[in-house]
Formats: sequence, C-alpha cells, structure tokens
Amino acid sequence: MPISIEIIDEAEGWSTLLERKAIIESAIFASMTECEVGLTSKLEITILLCNDEAIRELNRNFRNIDKPTNVLSFPLPQPEDNNLPYMLGDIAISFETVMREASDERKSLAAHTSHMAVHGFLHLLGFDHESDDEAEEMESTEKRILARLGIADPYANSQIGEDDMTHS
Repeated sequence: MPISIEIIDEAEGWSTLLERKAIIESAIFASMTECEVGLTSKLEITILLCNDEAIRELNRNFRNIDKPTNVLSFPLPQPEDNNLPYMLGDIAISFETVMREASDERKSLAAHTSHMAVHGFLHLLGFDHESDDEAEEMESTEKRILARLGIADPYANSQIGEDDMTHS
C-alpha cells in the first residue's frame, strides 16, 4: 500500500513492547484495507509513542483538557495537488495510559496498542464519536479492522468510557 509511516519512539516504556512497530504498521494497513484508503495516492503519517506527561501537554495545548489520555489524532488538510504525497496527520499514543487500560481490561499490551493505532487512524480519516450514531459507526469499523488482525472486540465487557477515547 502506498503509505509512509514514521514512528517516533519517545518514551522509554514502549521498549517493553518489542514488536511495537510491526503491531502499529499492521494496524494501519488493516485500517487502510477496511476503509479502502490510499489506493490512488501516497500517504504519510507520523506516530508518536510517548508518555503520559507528553500526551497530557498535547491534550492541554490542543484540547484544553489538562489530563493524560490514551491516544490523540491530529488530521491535516489534503493538498490540492493530488500528485504530491498526502500527509494524513499525526497520532500520539501514551504508554502509561495504554498499559494501565490494557491491565485493567485484561488485554494484552499488543492488542490494546493495535486498537489505539486503529482508533487514532480512523480519526485521521474523519471518523468521530461525538454522537451516538458516530460512535456506533466508528466502533463497528474498529471491530472489523481488529477482527482482520485476530483481535477480539475491544468493547465487549469494556470499562473504558468514551471520554478515554479521545482525539484532536
């Protein structure tokens, strides 16, 4: 698929997930396949693997919410020239929050990281969960993508609330 994924590994904790780059790339490729994205143009995204301190600062600066979160997305406008690479946007994922949620939900760190990459990528594509209908569409799309990856429904018996799945 025509995509360039730059992963910036900024937080020490992420080193415990040895296959993190492959996990994230697989999640993005599965999302692109499910949503039929990037078939005609070259896409670029950047993923920041950070800690709670960094994501809290991003959340505060861009959403006026002074607390850490699991994932933030920053979509960028598409260039008018379709021959240029299209920088879809940036995704930030926080290690401490994702690790805590995975533990609380009895999910593997790998599976929850995949979910956060999918969730963040869908926000870059314009998906949202501000209304019940939007949330239902986004969740069903996430479930289909994660099923492609062999990951169980992340919302079955989930205690993660909508406020914990964020974007910008």
